[in-house]
Amino acid sequence: MKADILTQSDRQTGPMRAMSALMLGLALVLAQAITANAKMPDSFADLAEKVSPAVVNITTSTTVAGVDQGPRPIVPEGSPLEDFFKDFLDRQGEGQRPRRSSALGSGFVVSEDGYIVTNNHVIDKADEIEIEFFSGEKLDAKLIGTDPKTDIALLKVESEKPLPFVSFGDSDAARVGDWVVAVGNPLGQGFSVSAGIVSQRGRALSGTYDDFIQTDAAINRGNSGGPLFNVSGDVIGVNTAILSPSGGSIGIGFSMASNVVTKVVDQLKEFGETRRGWLGVRIQDVTEDVAEALELASAKGALVTDVPEGPGKKSGIKAGDVITTFDGSEVEDTRELVRLVGNTTVGKAVRVVVIRDGKSETLKVTLGRREEAESSAVPVALDKADVDESVIMGMTVAVLNDELREQLGLDTALEGLVVKDVAEDSDAFEKGLRSGDLIVEAGQQKIASVDDLEARIEEAKDAGRKSFLMLIRREGDPRFVALSLEE
Repeated sequence: MKADILTQSDRQTGPMRAMSALMLGLALVLAQAITANAKMPDSFADLAEKVSPAVVNITTSTTVAGVDQGPRPIVPEGSPLEDFFKDFLDRQGEGQRPRRSSALGSGFVVSEDGYIVTNNHVIDKADEIEIEFFSGEKLDAKLIGTDPKTDIALLKVESEKPLPFVSFGDSDAARVGDWVVAVGNPLGQGFSVSAGIVSQRGRALSGTYDDFIQTDAAINRGNSGGPLFNVSGDVIGVNTAILSPSGGSIGIGFSMASNVVTKVVDQLKEFGETRRGWLGVRIQDVTEDVAEALELASAKGALVTDVPEGPGKKSGIKAGDVITTFDGSEVEDTRELVRLVGNTTVGKAVRVVVIRDGKSETLKVTLGRREEAESSAVPVALDKADVDESVIMGMTVAVLNDELREQLGLDTALEGLVVKDVAEDSDAFEKGLRSGDLIVEAGQQKIASVDDLEARIEEAKDAGRKSFLMLIRREGDPRFVALSLEE
């Protein structure tokens, strides 16, 4: 009986063992396929050897004014201590003389005739720029041009022989998880290589044209301006910044994407400066409550808050328009529109699609050259004025009169309601309205009285809207604000 039981058991496990062996074999084949597709490098040595000759160390020298040490003691003439104090004060006086300050950074050669890319902050205010090559050769560099908005600078060295150089790759082709290699001069230690992956793309720090690749490849002080390579040896980023509480690498570094850098470098090489397109409108993001107030299908696009004299005004763009498409590209938000416009050639005629009063319109705009962005305005504190006040939606408002106009420094042609105070527990306060703001439109119609504002609010409620749109001005800077109508 025991033998029968074993035999029966063997008959049951035989097929199972065969199936297990088959599944194991398939798993091994699948694992090998995944490994082959991942193309995980065994070593970065060949890549490092290939690109290092084109990566350079940059040393800058800057004259720094001396610091006054304050009042000096007066020693009577003929005193035995006169010579002693004279020598002492002469030595102390060296602190008041101009002195030389040095800084270190990285860069890379992008052409055999000696053009070098680095960060603007590496060479900012430098009197002298020295380039050290992988071979140990040193050459003085001339500054061709800078772009503080993307923190890119272009240098030039003169060499009797062609220089080794690297080429830019397509940063848009980089995927999260791809291998990358950073090469540079970290902490002044000379040529150094670190490897990691693309942690994320499309990061924004603080600039208008930011498009950073985030990486965990070790980036430290001194790596600034150095290249970030893909596994093919193409530059897909310029190492620019780190996020660190200690000042050292914690695996969060940022490289400006090559597709931004190449456009800047081309303009610096041709003009010595950047020449970006200018649409001539002030814009803000379309939030969910703004989209609801405007009855938009989705919270996308760039909402026009003002159209000063310029290309946009000439083409017919109006405040309240929502720009959805620029030159054939869809506009997700204001950041994307700014980048699209800035990357477009000055003088080019482009088609701009806007939503106006719920309908789509296409306008043709000839771009100008971008002007410096206006500085952000500061809310104005109002003095007491003898005016009639009303409280609406948590805001204490008053009709604009000559006294208030003088306090706010407003043009005589402007009309509207001045916000005198905002309750801190109101939706208006949460949305950023403050004392000194001027409400000029409500429900996309101009207002000149409290009755006008109340009428627009009632119209929005009767239409079943959840939000109510107002256009305000603060120190001349316009902005749309959507307030909730829900109790």
